[in-house]
Amino acid sequence: MLFSARRDGSLAGRNRLRLVSFGFILFFATISTQLGYLTLWQGRPERPAVEYSERVPRPDIVDRNGVVLATDVSVFSLFADPRKILDVDEAVELLTATVSGFDAKSLRQKLSQPGRAFVWLKREVSPAEREAIHNLGIPGFGFRAETKRVYPMGRLAGHVLGYVDLDSKGIAGIEKFLDDQGALYTASLGEDNSRAMPAVLSIDMRVQHAIADEVGKAITKFHAKAGGAVVLDAKSGEVLGLVSLPDFNPNQEQKNFTVDQMNKMTSGVFELGSVIKAVTFAMALDYGTADLTSRFDARAPLVIGRSVIHDFEPTRRILSLPEVFINSSNIGAARMALGVDIEKHKDFLRRVGLMDRLVTELPESAKPLLPQRWGRLVQATVAFGHGFAVQPLQGAQVVAGLISGGNMIPVTFLKRDRADGQALARRVVKPETSEKLRYLFRLNALEGSARKANANAPGYRVGGKTGTAEKVVAGHYDKRRNLTSFVGAFPMEDPQYVVMVMLDEPQATPETYGFSTSGWNAVPTAGNVIARIAPLLGVEPILTDDERKMLAKQAQKEGRT
Repeated sequence: MLFSARRDGSLAGRNRLRLVSFGFILFFATISTQLGYLTLWQGRPERPAVEYSERVPRPDIVDRNGVVLATDVSVFSLFADPRKILDVDEAVELLTATVSGFDAKSLRQKLSQPGRAFVWLKREVSPAEREAIHNLGIPGFGFRAETKRVYPMGRLAGHVLGYVDLDSKGIAGIEKFLDDQGALYTASLGEDNSRAMPAVLSIDMRVQHAIADEVGKAITKFHAKAGGAVVLDAKSGEVLGLVSLPDFNPNQEQKNFTVDQMNKMTSGVFELGSVIKAVTFAMALDYGTADLTSRFDARAPLVIGRSVIHDFEPTRRILSLPEVFINSSNIGAARMALGVDIEKHKDFLRRVGLMDRLVTELPESAKPLLPQRWGRLVQATVAFGHGFAVQPLQGAQVVAGLISGGNMIPVTFLKRDRADGQALARRVVKPETSEKLRYLFRLNALEGSARKANANAPGYRVGGKTGTAEKVVAGHYDKRRNLTSFVGAFPMEDPQYVVMVMLDEPQATPETYGFSTSGWNAVPTAGNVIARIAPLLGVEPILTDDERKMLAKQAQKEGRT
């Protein structure tokens, strides 16, 4: 019995020993497995809580001559990881005491979010601010390298360039176009993929400066509310300059621009008044319902139903077609339009593009305001631009097509060869119609309402058409508030460039003898523009004897030899 008891005790001891050994083996096996898992699968660093996708670098924007208009510069922005902030109150106190512009309440709210791994504290900190914040040594603060869009020319061409937001996303102008049409520059990266090729505009900053300066002077001189101008290359369709004043500086941080600062040349529509008469003349001449020998009765106002059409300066006689043009007769233009079938009239407007929205690279583009119902009265008033509103740039494009051989070229804000522009041309009137219009435009600058344009730009063979339209205020036409415009070209024997100038509510001055119509403000302004840009564009003056005598008198008066 004693032997049996000892035997049972020895067996139990061995069993306990096996159990303990198995426990140790299991314990060490578990630890080894966990270590192996951590080494093989979790040894890689954690991915950041906030990821940023790689972006194609934003391209520089340059003018046609390579002048930089928009570019990126490197900046740093301050962020925080609230999980790593040890003392929120201390961090707020130190940061607000070191860097101005922080709101303590807002900052404390941002830092008191332990569940978040990333919050922006300030975008685009200065180098001095970055160094000061770095020296504070606050855990959880960091800087991210970013780019800031800058516009070296400031306000100049601001409406064309547009601007971007804090995340470098295009909001307006060419900047927005580049985002919407990214393929234009993502396919043009350099070899190292670090920089996109620049976007080359059609704008010539020399021309841009000249028209901005002259329109600004005109607004001041004639006490106008606003103004604008555009210069087109008639052979390529390129916009060489576009100004709308008041403008804005795309560099300013707060982009809280007012309605007055909108781009009136593309995003606004206006009744251009008698400028539209050029379209009416082109229509009648092209359809053959009138020619240069045609005559129109302007002895009395034209009565249509209960409405009466007057001339601003009545001649009270029968006028030849050229006289209708240079006297800007509403009665003559209306009678000319009434000689064309209404549907054919609408078809012609559609042919030249005035029934549709003008589409360019600028996203700011307004649709024309057209009459809803057409009858004899509407047809007559549309003939002289009444009740028919379009973009000023659209009006300039149409005139460019009508006087440049009858081929209309789509306008562009991107640099384009003249050969490429001609390949896109669409015939809108016969060549002989275009030739007759050129004659009328030049005649108007020599004998009609555009004389001051020719006088202010001697030798450049200017031609053009004036327009003075009453503005609609509270649903009614206000005779005291005018929009004056002028569209012209030079040299008129073979137009190379088209210029349009527009002034909003210019006032009469002693120098204008109490008049505020286009011939006294928009026309001389356009003449000043042409005199400045023609030499830049390589157009040489050819002076007539009368122009030489005029310049000699001016020189003598100014004390020059």
